[in-house]
Amino acid sequence: MLQVAGDTLAEQGFAHLDLADIARRAEVGKTTVYRRWGTVTGLVADLLTDMAEQSLPRTETGSLLGDLKANARLVQRTLADPRQGALFKAVIAAATCEAKTAEALHHFYDIRVKEWAPCVQQAIDRGEVPDGTDTHEVIRAVSAPLYYRLLTSGDRLDEAAADRAAEAAAVAARAGAYKRTEGLA
Repeated sequence: MLQVAGDTLAEQGFAHLDLADIARRAEVGKTTVYRRWGTVTGLVADLLTDMAEQSLPRTETGSLLGDLKANARLVQRTLADPRQGALFKAVIAAATCEAKTAEALHHFYDIRVKEWAPCVQQAIDRGEVPDGTDTHEVIRAVSAPLYYRLLTSGDRLDEAAADRAAEAAAVAARAGAYKRTEGLA
């Protein structure tokens, strides 16, 4: 059912997502779909939770740059995939005007950032980056340029772009750019 919902969302966008159509495509009764999710946003929330749980686990390479490159390349492959890229565009667009979708998207990213943040903590422990570095901000800095390419510039989402994003985040982290300052969370 979630696969069908994801396919439909990628094909038609959030505005055209219809629970009755999802039921028809999944070859289940409408009542089943409406009873389980009730609304399109409920379905999208479950889809995002499932996607976060099904995402590949963190890769440990033993270095901050290696780990960040692994993360960036995973994000790059996901966003460059025709289905996944379209799905993320649709969900992000919907999240700008639908609070429950925004909440589900935030939850998705929270899960993914928490999955990868330990690689930055390990880098702190190895002395690669300063104590007090905000591990979550480093991970966010890796994927931000890739999402910018997907949503704004339309520039190519290739492995070279992923590597540049990881390298920039690693250099900034080593320089203390993501170090927490007193009084700020």
